[in-house]
Amino acid sequence: MILIVGLGNPDSQYKNNRHNVGFMVVDSFIGDLSCENISKNVFQGELFKCSSNLFLKPSTYMNLSGQSVRAVCDYYKPDEVIVVHDDLDLPFGTLRFKCGGGHGGHNGLRSIDAHIGVDYIRVRIGIGKPEHKSDVAHYVLSDFTVCQKEFLPKIIDHVKQSIRALMHKDLKEVSVQYSLKEILCSEEKR
Repeated sequence: MILIVGLGNPDSQYKNNRHNVGFMVVDSFIGDLSCENISKNVFQGELFKCSSNLFLKPSTYMNLSGQSVRAVCDYYKPDEVIVVHDDLDLPFGTLRFKCGGGHGGHNGLRSIDAHIGVDYIRVRIGIGKPEHKSDVAHYVLSDFTVCQKEFLPKIIDHVKQSIRALMHKDLKEVSVQYSLKEILCSEEKR
């Protein structure tokens, strides 16, 4: 059994924010598959079972995501945990994979690390970064640009293909086959 966790914030005001790209991937998966909602209060999130895999959207807000992941891991004891999240350090449209390592300042990952350790697969979706470091909170809690929204469905579909591959293939092989380079939108070209 594999647990796929999409990171984001639960309220509708955050639905299209850059920080919610992990939720977008999980929503797309459960929209495509015949999934059963198996959420319980103890899981602190929306949990879906699709065949033998679990898809989780923590409702704890980003900074406390680890509480939800831990609760599901304690109950179901998955063989593998895959976390899908936004990454400020990668340009928009970039897709990278890794297992373990640091949280890179991402509070959702920091929380998960504190609750289950660092030995899980990270699917890192590049969202770019603001010009000034002081604008990070506003940037991640803002919606994608018009141009970025055009590319987002293709990126999400590609991420889903990569996660399906991760269920059967080695991380290194998936990384070689599915990593993406950045996409430059017209408003970002200089």
